[in-house]
Amino acid sequence: MKSWRFHGTDKPLTLEEVEAPHAGPGEVVVAVKAAGLCHSDVSALDDAGWMPLFPRLPMTLGHENAGVIIEVGEGMDHWKVGDRVGLAPVMPDGDAIGYGAWDGGFGPQIRATEANLVRLPDEVSFELGAMATDAGLTSYHAMVAVGGAAKGKKVGVIGLGGLGYIGARVAVLLGAEVYGVDVNPAARELKDEIGLAGVGETIAEFADKGLDLIVDYAGFGTTTSQAIESLAEFGTLVQVGMGRLESTINTYPIIINQLTIRGSKSGTKEDLEALYELMKSGDLNPPLNIITPAEIPASLDRLREGGVVGRLIAVYED
Repeated sequence: MKSWRFHGTDKPLTLEEVEAPHAGPGEVVVAVKAAGLCHSDVSALDDAGWMPLFPRLPMTLGHENAGVIIEVGEGMDHWKVGDRVGLAPVMPDGDAIGYGAWDGGFGPQIRATEANLVRLPDEVSFELGAMATDAGLTSYHAMVAVGGAAKGKKVGVIGLGGLGYIGARVAVLLGAEVYGVDVNPAARELKDEIGLAGVGETIAEFADKGLDLIVDYAGFGTTTSQAIESLAEFGTLVQVGMGRLESTINTYPIIINQLTIRGSKSGTKEDLEALYELMKSGDLNPPLNIITPAEIPASLDRLREGGVVGRLIAVYED
């Protein structure tokens, strides 16, 4: 089978013939039906700071995946060939699909374990199912499990792309008053679709709203520093985005306003199951951009350039 292989920072992905995977004990093989493209993939290509996550090269990127089980290993009899699944990427040891020892979905087949597998309802497309496994899972976990978004809270969301759209929409569905910001005018046009109380270019525009919680899904340094200066007293910043790995911040508001700063990475299988239930209902239907697997490198360039609204999803044909 042919997969897009990652050879390290500042090197292009190359399409190479690789051996098809087989299911070991406690594993299955999934035929990928849809694979999401993420800014993390761009960062891996551009930023040498990500290289500790890739001790084995070359390898196949792609950590947002949904598909159909085609092989079942020993001890996995509760799964069967033909089951529709989404794949929560993170392993119990901290490794993840698309990183370390686990090739990802920029190729047609991948290995997965019990820790990854979540049943994908028939009502949810493979495209949405893939988006939920990282963009959805990460955004939901940060907003709900870490941030504590709930009815009556005032919430700021930085970045209204794949993650931010879902995080903001989930907060709205929970009854929060939500303000979203994005530098992309097209993303700001999603205000009514998401149900936002207000929209702008920077979170500083809503510093007078008394924001209890801000979730930064962008993480471009200035976004983090602006979030700290825009929170109400006793507010919480949840940092998710890793657009830049460093930020210069003002410690004065952290101290004076007694702020809490928390990091959030990925989520749990239970988060993913909850997301699929929301998607089944039709209340959560984020925008998608469908591409072919052959377009993956060029589409990562599009992400790098900015301006993409919604998630880019590579769809594998039968």
